[in-house]
Amino acid sequence: MSKQEEFFNHITEGNTNKGECITLGSAMLDGKTVKNAFVNVPLKTMNRHGLIAGATGTGKTKTLQVLAENLSEKGVPVLLMDIKGDLSGLAQPSPGHIKIDERHEAIGIPFDPKAFPVEILTLSTQNGVRLRATISEFGPVLISRILDVTETQAGIISVIFKYCDDNKLPLLDLKDFKKILQYATSEGKKEFEDAYGRISTASTGAILRKIVEIEQQGGDIFFGEKSFDPQDLLRIDENGRGYINIIRLTDIQDKPKLFSTFMLSLLAEIYSTFPERGDSGRPELIMFIDEAHLIFNEASKALLNQIESIVKLIRSKGVGLYFVTQNPTDVPDAVLSQLGLKVQHALRAFTAKDRKAIKLTAQNYPDTEYYDTASVLTSLGTGEALVSALNEKGRPTPLAATMMRAPMSRMDILTDSELEDLLSDSKLVKKYNEEVDRESAYELLNKKIEQAEAEELKEKAKKEKEALEKAKSKSKGSSTRKSTRMNPIVKVLTSATFIRSVFGILTKVMKK
Repeated sequence: MSKQEEFFNHITEGNTNKGECITLGSAMLDGKTVKNAFVNVPLKTMNRHGLIAGATGTGKTKTLQVLAENLSEKGVPVLLMDIKGDLSGLAQPSPGHIKIDERHEAIGIPFDPKAFPVEILTLSTQNGVRLRATISEFGPVLISRILDVTETQAGIISVIFKYCDDNKLPLLDLKDFKKILQYATSEGKKEFEDAYGRISTASTGAILRKIVEIEQQGGDIFFGEKSFDPQDLLRIDENGRGYINIIRLTDIQDKPKLFSTFMLSLLAEIYSTFPERGDSGRPELIMFIDEAHLIFNEASKALLNQIESIVKLIRSKGVGLYFVTQNPTDVPDAVLSQLGLKVQHALRAFTAKDRKAIKLTAQNYPDTEYYDTASVLTSLGTGEALVSALNEKGRPTPLAATMMRAPMSRMDILTDSELEDLLSDSKLVKKYNEEVDRESAYELLNKKIEQAEAEELKEKAKKEKEALEKAKSKSKGSSTRKSTRMNPIVKVLTSATFIRSVFGILTKVMKK
């Protein structure tokens, strides 16, 4: 048996599945594609997370597109982070090309152009379904980790949430949160001290500065109503295909804090609301996080710990997370160890640091007698990748340098008119794009402050009125006493003794 026949059998046996699977392409040996040596990923293990890595221009985005298409076709909904803005073409079929036909001929798979059901979402004011969440939905622990506050400040945030719960003050947006922090150390200072103890003005000031940082990155747009329901990510179209939900993030690269805030809130919401699935035959939702370094590089230690915890736990909800980045070293080791599928496109060794990173990357893959992994990593062409997945029993499949299949949809963006048509047909745009600003903590606290000020003015006016009446009463009593007090001369003239004397004198005069 020749080496190629041995290799073909090795790959075929390692990629044979009883259940449904996705074919990524055909394995390569000595730089040549071995036809029909299919490299498969079982649907059953796709909730075990994954990594798509490689240098710029090596085909990461097209691999992501292929996986999204095939998942959709098998009825599995997908969520994509589109940071570069080149994934909307999933909504239109590929125009085809002679090179695509040649590639698929070499692989052994017919090329079938298709369009897929797509929903465009946005975190900002770009066209698309608006994604929002309320402060209350985050809760004090998540908010504290996102803001990266001290333990003391986290305690204050917990007290703030407790006060709002006790007093039925909805915390919906950032202006609500800022208002209650200001209230706690000004108008409501005594109320807070009586119920929860003294709250430091310096601590609330530090928290407010952290909030302003989030606000400047677009948090004022993200926080609020109507909050997005993650169940809307699980829609299936009339043909049984899962919706591909694309979040447009082309304006988010300079707002890493907002991006990591959104990702963490979405993962936390999914984990808290999705039912337990265990190891079912297929995932409920697959999420692809492009430019994953934006999350990990800007995240605080507390935030990283939260992400690592969710990655470990969310698998049981039937949700798979796939990180797309240039180098596997962008992903923390604690997260990297949880990733079952690894699709590694070419890496470039321009510096000593690059060569060291390639050696470390090669050690993440199973040993194989057919490849020098570190050497292959630098010699792969565009649209070729080293692939290692988990089989249906959870064991790694044979490592295969793979000629990847081409996307069935357009490898380009939608035109403005195509995007407009897509959004006009969207049910979710109609559901979520109406801005709601109902009465919440900001408005209720302002009313409370106004009422308190009105009561204070009323009480002040009452006291002033009482003081004025008292002064008038005192003045009136004084004048009465003055009027009834007899003048000494009048008193003498009207006394009985004086009158008798006068009459006595008159009598004597008259007798004479």
